[in-house]
Amino acid sequence: FLKILIGLSTILTIGALLWIVTYVAVRGFSGFDSTFWEEISPMIVTTLLMIFLSLVISVPIGIAAAIYLNEYAKNGKIMEVIRFSIETLSGIPSIIYGLFGMIFFVTFLKMGFSILAGTLTLCIMVLPTVIRTTEESLKSVQASFREGSFALGATKLRTVLRVVVPSAISGIMTAVVLSVGRIVGETAAVYLTAGTVARMPSSFTDSGRTLSVHLFILAKEAISFEKAFATATVLIVMILIINLIANFIGARGEAK
Repeated sequence: FLKILIGLSTILTIGALLWIVTYVAVRGFSGFDSTFWEEISPMIVTTLLMIFLSLVISVPIGIAAAIYLNEYAKNGKIMEVIRFSIETLSGIPSIIYGLFGMIFFVTFLKMGFSILAGTLTLCIMVLPTVIRTTEESLKSVQASFREGSFALGATKLRTVLRVVVPSAISGIMTAVVLSVGRIVGETAAVYLTAGTVARMPSSFTDSGRTLSVHLFILAKEAISFEKAFATATVLIVMILIINLIANFIGARGEAK
């Protein structure tokens, strides 16, 4: 009975996913006309640029914080408060991050509606996910790995960098994949910080429109539902490609 129940749950989950993807792709196929790619190219560049900048800033900081919390910090009340705060931040609605980014980066620091302001807001938003996922992957590394490294005379830092982190690379890449998914699909935080200007960005200080914001505007203003579905299809394909690349890197690193 349990095997049948688990099998039905699997079929239901995969079936729902395939149905959604197929529905979006079929509805969006009619939106791929001669002008679509010309119109959407600035949004693709802006999205890729924000993904790259967000990962470059947030992933090293998140991994370093996770290493400190798991390998160096002593367990106590302070660490419990820190971990509880990180978990709480990961559940805060994105609109709150967007309001913070608009007040602090856009207004207080006078960055204006820009890709840089949106990127910094996204970095703060995905940091809890990177820290928690990386920390859990570091905890899963066998203690014998550390003991063997120490027995060979390696220092604490060398053990962490050469033994622990490589052993947890698959979990770290999972954190990257989750972060990319949230960055690509984020609308509210980007809408309030990066702006909605539909043009090719020339610098980090320019305002820009991501694919998710473009999709929101197309659907909200009922400009073209076909192009909205086409934009959604591009988003799905982009996330799929990035996930495949991340999984490939994680598998290669784990095998090595």
